[in-house]
Amino acid sequence: MAEPKKNETENISVEAAFEALEALLARLRSEDVPLEESFTLYQQGLKLIDRLNRQIDGYEKQLAVWEASAEEK
Repeated sequence: MAEPKKNETENISVEAAFEALEALLARLRSEDVPLEESFTLYQQGLKLIDRLNRQIDGYEKQLAVWEASAEEK
C-alpha cells in the first residue's frame, strides 16, 4: 500500500493506517532511502501513529461507556 499524503492520514481506516505504517517501516528499512526521504517518511509515520492512538482511545472510551451501561441493567 502506498504511503498516505499529509491530508489523508485523518481520513483512512485503522486497518489502512496500520498497512500504511507497515509500508513506511519497510521503506525506511531499505538501504537505498535518501536521508531527506527518511525524515519525510518518519514524519508521516508519526502522524499515522498519532491518528491510530486517537482512534484507539476513542474506541476504548466507547467500550467503557457500553460496559458501564451494561452493568446498570
